Amino acid sequence: MREKKSEALADHQPWAALQAEIVACRRCPRLVAWREAVAQQKVARFCDQLYWGRPVPGFGDVQARLWVIGLAPAAHGGNRTGRVFTGDPSGDWLFRALRRARFANQPISLHREDGLQLRDCYISAVMRCAPPQNRPTAAEAKTCLGYLRQELELLTQVRVILALDHNHMPWP
Repeated sequence: MREKKSEALADHQPWAALQAEIVACRRCPRLVAWREAVAQQKVARFCDQLYWGRPVPGFGDVQARLWVIGLAPAAHGGNRTGRVFTGDPSGDWLFRALRRARFANQPISLHREDGLQLRDCYISAVMRCAPPQNRPTAAEAKTCLGYLRQELELLTQVRVILALDHNHMPWP
């Protein structure tokens, strides 16, 4: 079932353009201020690490049939590592499960260059910036939904969407 070759995002111009657009986004002043402040005022356990501090794009197999969607990057997870669910406890659970189901080549993800590869799976979040108290406003969510829609258009093989943490989402 998952024998097909995974295709990297960087090999596809539409994906590369979307990722560049996401990473450059500064449309929500409150989120920009928060993510950049968190990246400067690090928690002690990550004080020696360089934080990403920018919007976090999705990652994975562009021919994926499974799309995992979280709420937002964690302030000291994805906002630090530059990859959603990477370097935080929710990712520890998710990547173990994806490994058991053979969607991932390893059960843990600590940073962007850790060798994690997804097969037949793509992961992103509704919000691309870590929101204060994990609570984006409805206007901020509406702003980010455009990126989610673009991913949906590009993920032409998706058959299953697994949405995580919907209880905190202020759907516009």
